[in-house]
Amino acid sequence: MTGSPSLRILVILAAIMGADGVILAAASAHLPDAARLASASSMLLFHATAVLAAVVLIERGLIHARIGIAAAFGFVIAAALFAGDLSMRQYAGHSLFPLAAPSGGTLFIVSWLALAVAAAWPRRG
Repeated sequence: MTGSPSLRILVILAAIMGADGVILAAASAHLPDAARLASASSMLLFHATAVLAAVVLIERGLIHARIGIAAAFGFVIAAALFAGDLSMRQYAGHSLFPLAAPSGGTLFIVSWLALAVAAAWPRRG
């Protein structure tokens, strides 16, 4: 990858999200009443892939780079909020902070829309 340090950081964060998603999937399979962990795992795994896809699209010049980077970081932050809140509820019995999961969900939606804008906007390096 010859792109910016931001893209390299996004790949690293996506890999960590993927690993965490697999860990939570295993925990949800082995712990009783752990449906929250399965949801957290899914969001981490799906959006880790979305981050990697955004990086590839940026590198290929198919989407507006700055908006695409913002969308990808939005996926990372949203995943941390959403999965962090569900994991905290599972293990600690309380939320990360009030409305953490809905805030993460909203940021997922905004990030997907930003990715659409990045694709519609004229390409820039």
